[in-house]
Amino acid sequence: MKTIDSIPTSKIQRASKLIQTGAKVGVNYLKYYGDKITKTEAEAKESLNKNNAADIYDSLKQLKGSALKVAQMLSMDKNILPRAYVEKFSLAQFSVPPLSPPLVNKTFKNYFGKQPNEIFDTFNATSINAASIGQVHQASKDGKNLAVKIQYPGVAESISSDLAMVKPIAIKMFNIKGKDSDKYFKEVEDKLIEETNYINEVKQSIEMAEACATIPNLIFPKYYPEWSSEKIITMDWMTGEHLSEFTAHNTDAEKSNILGQTLWDFYMFQMHNLRKVHADPHPGNFLITKDTKLIALDFGCIKEVPNDFYVPYFELAKKENLANPEFFKSKLYELEILRTDDSKEETEFFTAMFHELLSLFARPFHVEEFDFSDDEFFGQIADLGERYSKSTELRNMNGNRGSKHFIYINRTFFGLYNLMHDLKAKNVKINNFIKY
Repeated sequence: MKTIDSIPTSKIQRASKLIQTGAKVGVNYLKYYGDKITKTEAEAKESLNKNNAADIYDSLKQLKGSALKVAQMLSMDKNILPRAYVEKFSLAQFSVPPLSPPLVNKTFKNYFGKQPNEIFDTFNATSINAASIGQVHQASKDGKNLAVKIQYPGVAESISSDLAMVKPIAIKMFNIKGKDSDKYFKEVEDKLIEETNYINEVKQSIEMAEACATIPNLIFPKYYPEWSSEKIITMDWMTGEHLSEFTAHNTDAEKSNILGQTLWDFYMFQMHNLRKVHADPHPGNFLITKDTKLIALDFGCIKEVPNDFYVPYFELAKKENLANPEFFKSKLYELEILRTDDSKEETEFFTAMFHELLSLFARPFHVEEFDFSDDEFFGQIADLGERYSKSTELRNMNGNRGSKHFIYINRTFFGLYNLMHDLKAKNVKINNFIKY
């Protein structure tokens, strides 16, 4: 894969890159209007999506950082974007152009004060994996095989300016109104900044590994604070396939069920017992070993779940509460989905919308065992998402609603459901985590 020798870090450089991409998208639309003359609407639209996805991703992979991270987040929910975007943006999970070896050595010295070969016995300056915020190198020290994650230069410093550029687009796209709308952008900004603090990530990784040690079939790398810093993490080298690579060829249903149960138990244990959760569940953060063990990686994004959100959130998942209109409505107010300044039309619309969404999405919690290989269930989720995404009624209503905690908790569940479906896991015991 081609390497890069520099990353745009200033606000002007990054804005210029986005403007250039906007111009390319404009050209793609001109091609689209021409294609409509000789092709069907579906063929012309597919070509437009592929061209736009390619041009946008090419720009984001050069910018790296929060811009690429947002694309990665969007790729986790396969129902939000057209398939062409999902396929391209999902590459941000573990396969983007890495920094060149000379830039790696320079960046390492800037962060650590020493060259890699002054700390490690061996160090491969060519990246093994590269993602949105950092890239991974193989090294060794005192007979240990190690993975060294190095953060891209300028990532932390560009987060606020990147989000400031995205904010007007998001406000228009989701019709967010009201003075308190900044809480959503602040939540995203705070979590992205947190992800760039590698000292905090090492601490969170060690704590999570210790807390989840009783869950069978789950493995964590050992972390080395003495060989880590604010922008560098050193951990054991873990051997395995990325989850997406495994699911692409696996035909063994028993392996799928074992891994699915492990993954589900891991997330339910975190959510219900620890009240904090690995909020970045994409295929690049999980490896599968040859003996069907699940390796969990990358604990930079940990979302704490406060009690005043946890209680009403999971009360809404209960079947008996979905059947109680007054109780259901009261929880929508607690979770800020309904607002006291809503019109009668808005109250009725959002009550009905969330009842429909939760009746479907909470279905796994209504049974003792669930089949995540069920294409019909995931098809219904996709159809529902598509219907509301095209709803002009929804588009004209105030999108400033819902607790800020929904952003990362919903992201976690969307990602988890998609991973479970990719694994084709069946007979998953929903409350199995209780015994750990």
